[in-house]
Amino acid sequence: EKSNMLMIGPTGSGKTYLVKTLARLLDVPLAIADATSLTEAGYIGDDIESVVSKLLAAADNDVEKAEHGIIFIDEIDKIAKKKNTNQRDVSGEAVQQGMLKLLEGSEVEVPVGANSKNAMVPVNTRNILFICGGAFPDLENIIKERLNKQASIGFYADLKDKYDNDPHILEKVTVDDIKSFGMIPEFIGRLPIIFTLDGLSEDMLVKILMEPKNAILKQYQKLLALDEVKLEFDEGALHAIAAKAMEKKTGARALRAILEEYMLDI
Repeated sequence: EKSNMLMIGPTGSGKTYLVKTLARLLDVPLAIADATSLTEAGYIGDDIESVVSKLLAAADNDVEKAEHGIIFIDEIDKIAKKKNTNQRDVSGEAVQQGMLKLLEGSEVEVPVGANSKNAMVPVNTRNILFICGGAFPDLENIIKERLNKQASIGFYADLKDKYDNDPHILEKVTVDDIKSFGMIPEFIGRLPIIFTLDGLSEDMLVKILMEPKNAILKQYQKLLALDEVKLEFDEGALHAIAAKAMEKKTGARALRAILEEYMLDI
């Protein structure tokens, strides 16, 4: 049987990119859906079933093929329970509850094709692998709070700021932390594998600049080559760019922002 996954990692650490690459290598139909637009049935927005219809479209409306696909639900942290409970929570807890049967495996009636007037076909989600990803901002603070419960006074005491600069703090995540974040226990229970992606280090960012086949430096070199200009970056410049990107704390996306700024005049 399948094991659904929950992927936690800071913004710009390559969650979506990882899944796209995975599906390309495995050659199975993949649907990337966004949890942000999902609402409870009957409200404006996408119903929960729309996730499965995306997969069916990706499999060219072949039900058999779609039933062995991968669905990646991005921004899953955006459907956490809202803190103020005086209004109806249409896109929060209700969506999590609606997804419970979907994740575990049920027959879902899905329209074939784009509009809802078409024929409905039943799709069984029992063998569809669900990967949920999200940045879970402030989850680190919840983890720190739990780890700091032991903080006390004395010779062997843990210090309050012991975990403040720990880059691997997310690895210490437990189901309780995610529950405190606002995900309901039944939902987490259906995602047995929880794994975290680290934020990128400076060396990784330098690699990202140079190594991929569509690396951003190569794009600029190509652009300037059209005007017969040869563009070169020396090692120090790359590390300086990476160091600046680290300060922005938006992961690999910061690299493009910084390069755009400097290359614009050139």
